[in-house]
Amino acid sequence: MVPTRDGHGHVVGRCGMTGKTTIVIGRLVVMFVFCAVWQIVSLERWINPIFIGRPTSIIKFFFDGLFVNYALAINAYWTLIATAVAFILGSVGGILFGFLFVTYPSVERFLEPIFDGLNALPRIALAPLFVLWFGLGLSSKIALGFSLTFFIVLSSTVAGARSVNTDFLVLAKTLDASPMYVFRKITLPSAVPSIFSGLRLGLVYALLGVVAGEIIAAEKGLGQLLTYLA
Repeated sequence: MVPTRDGHGHVVGRCGMTGKTTIVIGRLVVMFVFCAVWQIVSLERWINPIFIGRPTSIIKFFFDGLFVNYALAINAYWTLIATAVAFILGSVGGILFGFLFVTYPSVERFLEPIFDGLNALPRIALAPLFVLWFGLGLSSKIALGFSLTFFIVLSSTVAGARSVNTDFLVLAKTLDASPMYVFRKITLPSAVPSIFSGLRLGLVYALLGVVAGEIIAAEKGLGQLLTYLA
Protein backbone atom coordinates (compact mmCIF):
# COMPACT_ATOMS: atom_id res chain seq x y z
CA MET A 1 0.00 0.00 0.00
CA VAL A 2 1.57 3.29 -1.15
CA PRO A 3 1.00 6.04 1.43
CA THR A 4 -0.41 9.38 0.30
CA ARG A 5 -1.60 12.50 2.10
CA ASP A 6 -5.10 13.87 2.33
CA GLY A 7 -6.11 17.54 2.39
CA HIS A 8 -5.29 17.78 6.10
CA GLY A 9 -1.79 16.38 5.71
CA HIS A 10 -2.65 12.98 7.24
CA VAL A 11 -0.97 9.88 5.86
CA VAL A 12 -3.58 7.83 3.99
CA GLY A 13 -3.22 4.57 2.13
CA ARG A 14 -4.96 3.65 -1.07
CA CYS A 15 -7.70 1.94 0.93
CA GLY A 16 -8.37 5.15 2.87
CA MET A 17 -6.90 3.89 6.13
CA THR A 18 -4.92 6.45 8.13
CA GLY A 19 -1.62 5.63 9.77
CA LYS A 20 -3.14 6.07 13.23
CA THR A 21 -5.90 3.56 12.48
CA THR A 22 -3.30 1.05 11.33
CA ILE A 23 -1.42 1.44 14.61
CA VAL A 24 -4.60 0.93 16.65
CA ILE A 25 -5.54 -2.20 14.71
CA GLY A 26 -2.00 -3.52 15.08
CA ARG A 27 -2.15 -3.06 18.84
CA LEU A 28 -5.49 -4.85 19.02
CA VAL A 29 -4.12 -7.75 16.98
CA VAL A 30 -1.07 -8.05 19.25
CA MET A 31 -3.30 -7.98 22.33
CA PHE A 32 -5.62 -10.63 20.86
CA VAL A 33 -2.71 -12.91 19.97
CA PHE A 34 -1.21 -12.45 23.44
CA CYS A 35 -4.51 -13.36 25.14
CA ALA A 36 -5.00 -16.33 22.83
CA VAL A 37 -1.54 -17.71 23.63
CA TRP A 38 -2.18 -17.06 27.32
CA GLN A 39 -5.48 -18.97 27.14
CA ILE A 40 -3.87 -21.93 25.36
CA VAL A 41 -0.99 -22.08 27.85
CA SER A 42 -3.42 -22.12 30.78
CA LEU A 43 -5.76 -24.68 29.19
CA GLU A 44 -2.94 -27.05 28.27
CA ARG A 45 -1.45 -26.61 31.76
CA TRP A 46 2.01 -25.93 30.38
CA ILE A 47 2.41 -23.76 33.48
CA ASN A 48 1.04 -24.62 36.90
CA PRO A 49 -2.50 -23.11 37.15
CA ILE A 50 -1.57 -21.80 40.60
CA PHE A 51 0.79 -19.31 38.96
CA ILE A 52 -1.26 -18.35 35.91
CA GLY A 53 -4.98 -17.95 35.42
CA ARG A 54 -7.11 -17.86 32.30
CA PRO A 55 -8.14 -14.66 30.51
CA THR A 56 -11.71 -15.96 30.31
CA SER A 57 -11.76 -16.58 34.07
CA ILE A 58 -10.43 -13.08 34.71
CA ILE A 59 -13.10 -11.54 32.47
CA LYS A 60 -15.78 -13.57 34.27
CA PHE A 61 -14.45 -12.40 37.64
CA PHE A 62 -14.64 -8.76 36.58
CA PHE A 63 -18.12 -9.22 35.11
CA ASP A 64 -19.45 -10.95 38.23
CA GLY A 65 -17.80 -8.42 40.53
CA LEU A 66 -19.21 -5.46 38.64
CA PHE A 67 -22.66 -6.67 37.58
CA VAL A 68 -23.64 -9.82 39.53
CA ASN A 69 -22.48 -9.86 43.16
CA TYR A 70 -21.16 -6.24 43.03
CA ALA A 71 -18.20 -7.13 45.29
CA LEU A 72 -15.68 -5.49 42.98
CA ALA A 73 -17.91 -2.49 42.28
CA ILE A 74 -18.52 -1.77 45.96
CA ASN A 75 -14.87 -2.03 46.94
CA ALA A 76 -13.80 0.03 43.91
CA TYR A 77 -16.33 2.70 44.91
CA TRP A 78 -14.80 3.16 48.37
CA THR A 79 -11.26 3.18 46.97
CA LEU A 80 -12.17 5.81 44.38
CA ILE A 81 -13.90 7.96 47.01
CA ALA A 82 -10.84 7.89 49.27
CA THR A 83 -8.52 8.53 46.31
CA ALA A 84 -10.58 11.49 45.10
CA VAL A 85 -10.67 13.11 48.54
CA ALA A 86 -6.95 12.54 49.13
CA PHE A 87 -6.09 13.88 45.67
CA ILE A 88 -8.25 17.00 45.99
CA LEU A 89 -7.01 17.87 49.48
CA GLY A 90 -3.38 17.15 48.61
CA SER A 91 -3.56 19.09 45.34
CA VAL A 92 -5.25 22.15 46.81
CA GLY A 93 -2.88 22.18 49.78
CA GLY A 94 0.19 21.70 47.59
CA ILE A 95 -0.79 24.49 45.19
CA LEU A 96 -1.63 26.94 47.98
CA PHE A 97 1.58 26.28 49.89
CA GLY A 98 3.59 26.38 46.66
CA PHE A 99 2.43 29.87 45.77
CA LEU A 100 2.77 30.90 49.41
CA PHE A 101 6.42 29.84 49.38
CA VAL A 102 7.10 31.75 46.17
CA THR A 103 5.28 34.87 47.36
CA TYR A 104 6.77 34.88 50.86
CA PRO A 105 10.29 33.36 50.84
CA SER A 106 10.56 33.84 54.61
CA VAL A 107 7.70 31.38 55.10
CA GLU A 108 9.51 28.88 52.89
CA ARG A 109 12.75 29.27 54.84
CA PHE A 110 10.86 28.63 58.06
CA LEU A 111 8.85 25.59 56.88
CA GLU A 112 11.34 24.05 54.44
CA PRO A 113 13.29 22.00 57.05
CA ILE A 114 10.04 20.65 58.48
CA PHE A 115 8.58 19.76 55.09
CA ASP A 116 11.86 18.24 53.90
CA GLY A 117 11.93 15.99 56.94
CA LEU A 118 8.32 14.91 56.46
CA ASN A 119 8.84 14.33 52.75
CA ALA A 120 11.87 12.14 53.45
CA LEU A 121 9.77 9.74 55.51
CA PRO A 122 8.80 6.52 53.68
CA ARG A 123 5.04 6.99 53.99
CA ILE A 124 4.16 3.67 52.36
CA ALA A 125 6.33 1.86 54.91
CA LEU A 126 4.61 3.87 57.64
CA ALA A 127 1.13 2.84 56.46
CA PRO A 128 0.53 0.76 59.63
CA LEU A 129 1.11 3.90 61.70
CA PHE A 130 -1.46 5.81 59.66
CA VAL A 131 -3.96 3.03 60.35
CA LEU A 132 -3.08 3.18 64.05
CA TRP A 133 -3.45 6.98 64.18
CA PHE A 134 -6.59 7.38 62.05
CA GLY A 135 -8.36 4.03 62.41
CA LEU A 136 -9.58 1.39 59.97
CA GLY A 137 -11.99 3.69 58.13
CA LEU A 138 -11.40 6.00 55.19
CA SER A 139 -9.54 8.58 57.29
CA SER A 140 -6.28 6.64 57.41
CA LYS A 141 -6.34 5.95 53.66
CA ILE A 142 -7.12 9.57 52.85
CA ALA A 143 -4.34 10.76 55.15
CA LEU A 144 -1.81 8.44 53.53
CA GLY A 145 -2.85 9.42 50.01
CA PHE A 146 -2.81 13.09 50.99
CA SER A 147 0.72 12.86 52.38
CA LEU A 148 1.97 11.46 49.07
CA THR A 149 0.08 13.86 46.82
CA PHE A 150 0.78 17.04 48.78
CA PHE A 151 4.56 17.10 48.44
CA ILE A 152 4.50 16.15 44.74
CA VAL A 153 2.12 18.98 43.86
CA LEU A 154 3.97 21.36 46.18
CA SER A 155 7.29 20.73 44.43
CA SER A 156 5.81 21.08 40.95
CA THR A 157 4.01 24.30 41.89
CA VAL A 158 7.16 25.91 43.30
CA ALA A 159 9.21 24.81 40.29
CA GLY A 160 6.60 26.15 37.87
CA ALA A 161 6.16 29.48 39.65
CA ARG A 162 9.92 30.04 39.69
CA SER A 163 10.32 29.24 36.01
CA VAL A 164 8.68 32.53 35.04
CA ASN A 165 10.64 34.56 32.52
CA THR A 166 12.31 37.30 34.53
CA ASP A 167 11.93 39.73 31.62
CA PHE A 168 8.17 39.55 32.05
CA LEU A 169 8.46 40.32 35.76
CA VAL A 170 10.78 43.27 35.14
CA LEU A 171 8.46 44.63 32.47
CA ALA A 172 5.43 44.26 34.74
CA LYS A 173 7.24 46.07 37.55
CA THR A 174 8.28 48.81 35.15
CA LEU A 175 4.64 49.29 34.16
CA ASP A 176 3.70 49.43 37.86
CA ALA A 177 1.53 46.30 37.69
CA SER A 178 -0.07 45.18 40.94
CA PRO A 179 1.09 41.94 42.61
CA MET A 180 -2.30 40.34 41.94
CA TYR A 181 -2.12 41.28 38.27
CA VAL A 182 1.38 39.82 38.00
CA PHE A 183 0.15 36.63 39.65
CA ARG A 184 -2.92 36.25 37.41
CA LYS A 185 -1.31 37.22 34.12
CA ILE A 186 2.30 36.05 34.45
CA THR A 187 3.06 33.73 37.37
CA LEU A 188 -0.01 31.48 37.24
CA PRO A 189 -0.04 30.89 33.45
CA SER A 190 3.69 30.09 33.52
CA ALA A 191 3.25 27.62 36.38
CA VAL A 192 0.22 25.78 34.93
CA PRO A 193 2.16 23.20 32.81
CA SER A 194 4.35 22.22 35.75
CA ILE A 195 1.35 22.10 38.09
CA PHE A 196 -0.56 19.77 35.79
CA SER A 197 2.46 17.49 35.51
CA GLY A 198 2.49 17.30 39.31
CA LEU A 199 -1.27 16.68 39.40
CA ARG A 200 -0.98 13.74 37.01
CA LEU A 201 1.73 12.18 39.15
CA GLY A 202 -0.10 13.10 42.35
CA LEU A 203 -3.23 11.24 41.24
CA VAL A 204 -1.21 8.05 40.76
CA TYR A 205 0.37 8.37 44.19
CA ALA A 206 -2.97 9.18 45.82
CA LEU A 207 -4.33 5.87 44.52
CA LEU A 208 -1.11 4.11 45.55
CA GLY A 209 -1.38 5.46 49.09
CA VAL A 210 -5.04 4.54 49.46
CA VAL A 211 -4.58 0.98 48.19
CA ALA A 212 -1.47 0.51 50.34
CA GLY A 213 -3.44 1.57 53.41
CA GLU A 214 -6.26 -0.81 52.48
CA ILE A 215 -3.84 -3.71 52.10
CA ILE A 216 -2.52 -3.13 55.62
CA ALA A 217 -5.94 -2.95 57.28
CA ALA A 218 -9.33 -1.84 56.03
CA GLU A 219 -13.01 -2.60 56.27
CA LYS A 220 -13.51 -2.27 52.51
CA GLY A 221 -11.68 -1.23 49.36
CA LEU A 222 -9.70 -2.75 46.51
CA GLY A 223 -6.66 -3.25 48.72
CA GLN A 224 -8.73 -5.18 51.25
CA LEU A 225 -10.26 -7.26 48.43
CA LEU A 226 -6.80 -7.96 47.02
CA THR A 227 -5.61 -9.15 50.42
CA TYR A 228 -8.66 -11.39 50.76
CA LEU A 229 -8.20 -12.95 47.31
CA ALA A 230 -4.49 -13.46 47.85
